[in-house]
Amino acid sequence: MTNSYRRTLAATLLATTTLAAPSYAQTAETPPSAERPPAEQTNALPDDRDDIVVTAQKREENVQDVPISIQAIGTRKLDQLNISNFNQYTQLLPSVAFQTAQPGVTTVYMRGVASGGDGNHSGSLPSVGSYLDEQPVTTIGGTLDVHIYDIARIESLAGPQGTLYGASSQAGTIRIITNKPDTAGFYGRVDGELNTVRKGGMGGKIEGMINTPFSDRVALRVVGFYQRDAGFIDNVPGTRSFLPQPGGITVNNDQFVEKDYNDTEIWGGRAALKIDLDDTWTVTPTVLYQDTRSNGSYAFDPLVGDLQVQRFYPEYRRDRFIQGALTIEGQLGNWDVTYAGAYLDRKAAQSSDYTDYSEAYDSLYSSVGGLAGYFYYQDAAGNTIDPRQNVLSTDHFRKLSQELRVASPQDQPFRVVAGAFYQRQSNLIHQDYQIPNLGPNVSVNGFPGTLWLTQQKRVDKDYAMFGEASFDLTPTLTVTGGGRAYIYDNSLIGFFGFGRNPGNGFSDSPPNAAGSNRTGVAQCYTTALERLYDRDTDTYSSSLTLLPPAVSGSPCTNLGTLAGNKIVPVRTQGQGVTYRANITWKPVEDVLLYGTWSRGFRPGGINRRADVAAYDADFLTNYEIGWKTTLLDGKLRFNGAVYQQAWDAFQFSFLGENSFTVIQNGPNARIRGIEMDANLGVGPLTLTASGSYTDAKTRQGLCEQDVCGRPGAGDLLAPEGTRLPITPRFKINGTARYTVPIGTARGYVQGLVAHQSSASSDIRVEKAAALGRLKQYTSANASIGVEFTNFNLEAFVQNIWDERGQLTRFQQCGACDQRIYILPIQPRTIGIRAGAKF
Repeated sequence: MTNSYRRTLAATLLATTTLAAPSYAQTAETPPSAERPPAEQTNALPDDRDDIVVTAQKREENVQDVPISIQAIGTRKLDQLNISNFNQYTQLLPSVAFQTAQPGVTTVYMRGVASGGDGNHSGSLPSVGSYLDEQPVTTIGGTLDVHIYDIARIESLAGPQGTLYGASSQAGTIRIITNKPDTAGFYGRVDGELNTVRKGGMGGKIEGMINTPFSDRVALRVVGFYQRDAGFIDNVPGTRSFLPQPGGITVNNDQFVEKDYNDTEIWGGRAALKIDLDDTWTVTPTVLYQDTRSNGSYAFDPLVGDLQVQRFYPEYRRDRFIQGALTIEGQLGNWDVTYAGAYLDRKAAQSSDYTDYSEAYDSLYSSVGGLAGYFYYQDAAGNTIDPRQNVLSTDHFRKLSQELRVASPQDQPFRVVAGAFYQRQSNLIHQDYQIPNLGPNVSVNGFPGTLWLTQQKRVDKDYAMFGEASFDLTPTLTVTGGGRAYIYDNSLIGFFGFGRNPGNGFSDSPPNAAGSNRTGVAQCYTTALERLYDRDTDTYSSSLTLLPPAVSGSPCTNLGTLAGNKIVPVRTQGQGVTYRANITWKPVEDVLLYGTWSRGFRPGGINRRADVAAYDADFLTNYEIGWKTTLLDGKLRFNGAVYQQAWDAFQFSFLGENSFTVIQNGPNARIRGIEMDANLGVGPLTLTASGSYTDAKTRQGLCEQDVCGRPGAGDLLAPEGTRLPITPRFKINGTARYTVPIGTARGYVQGLVAHQSSASSDIRVEKAAALGRLKQYTSANASIGVEFTNFNLEAFVQNIWDERGQLTRFQQCGACDQRIYILPIQPRTIGIRAGAKF
């Protein structure tokens, strides 16, 4: 099937509606009552179409009455489209783009606010916020990929949400809202799936939910799940050779060869207890646990073959997190009061093959004998050794957040939402770059076999006061204004780098594995409160005794600053105010027009290298005009927004000298776009479509050290007018669902088509050319099934045309130009699903 035919088929489906960002109508998050019992407790088949209630503005409102660009996918739609993870639901969100390396390692972007290369554990904070119910779960180094099951809805709020949601909602916010316990009755459900992946293995999942009322005031809701995603990448035989030649070292990966070796297992559960203290106060404690274990590489090397790589060390990742949360809701007088607090503990352990780095640097230094001749890769006896590296790393992330807010009565012409927010997040970072048999004199001191060690603690604190007020000038005209006063305080301390040969007062050769004095033990503080080696004066400290490490598990401290007679973390702080203004007009019933000016920010941060300055906060200003319409007696909804954004001094992250992550402020960027959605229900046929157009460009040149034109800016990396990376210019999707009665049951056939245009993989012109563009692709899913009152059965196929849609293109290191990896969407998957309610 040709690409032309695929595009024609996609256009035929999408033309039945219109471009859009999906405000899919689903079950509202409304407390069950005698007038509206939950679908699980009735004998009727669930409606394919209903109004959806959202809480994007910290109040319950129909999505058609919310004057912001919001896309909402409810329980029914999530079930219909068999959605269980982040990659699947973002396919339906045209304003969202992302980069990923493997499950749990994903960086999210919205509306083109992407400079590329973000996601390093000591790099920039995310620009898109993630929430689970009322609690933020935004993390450094990868979006929390919460398993999607028994979810009331997913809300995607495009544009700066800095007033109500704060620092990590600079470009937008994604909220996952769970179904809550209710006291209406006992019910539950269980769902299962089996599938097979083309050129891969077998997968499947089983999920279940039980809602149990203990009284008319207390109820418990428990969810459990297990999922196995089949592998489809093959690790095939290969060899690597290293200098000096002749007589060098050649190695193979025979012991690691495996077919379909990138399988993933996910299991966990969620529990929520609802306690109505009286008619106005409710307490809801919740707990979520999830454990993801993935193996192998999720990207392939096109030089090796389709869905094939050559890896020389074990690769795996275990990502587990637990979150305890507490929400208290009630009233003081006629004002609503909400407290939302949470504690998140996330641990990730990973093994990565870093052979590409060794291969690249062996070639780069070939004129001086490669790694063996320049970097002293030797064993204890001075013999040249196999220079391949295996990186063992862990991250221990903790997050405490608390918010207290009040809201005035919603039915009054003047309405206020105001509150206070505090957040503290920390990450204990460990990365151990190991070379078996590496001698102690060229290892990190006290860690034989470790070429490079990162042992750091990062702490990010946020404080804020926020508020928004709305006033109805007339019954059809409303103005809203809001602001958020914020303070951020971010710090980093610890160790990073190579060892230093301790012989003869650290003066023996080889000095260390890198022959460098810029990092590692050479830059650690001594008891004389000086760095061991001053590379500017080529002298040693007056004391050769190193101070004990500030972060345990490291030999000493080189990332920190002196305060009197002790080492304290490197710190960056800032404060300011973000604003939002909105005007809403309802000229006629079921038509809403709005205009918004809003501003968001992202805190500044710290570069690990002492010779690279800290980077400042960056700001995003949004100008937006939008509309929301409900037509044809409620059968058709058509929403959209047109916007322009100014992204000032955007934070730019890249692998600099020696593949060392550097973050700096770049030039300004201008982003223009349009996003629209439509939803049409005519009898048994339901059609939806969503799409976006994004035009994001730099307004000045990006240079190596600064904005081009300033003193010391360095070499030109991207000229003025360069398109920002990652985000496609066009992204569009459409679904069609047709139902037919079959006795007391209901049969259906359903299809989904999604298309996105190509995008640059990096903002730097030369690097983007080396990596190649993310190619455009069109994918489609289809399913056919039958729904009974308490049972459903479905057969489905995903990625019908077995497209190699490219999600990410990357290299393993800054100098690894010889190998480009492509992370594709999952190949064609065929399966069956069944579910039962009780």
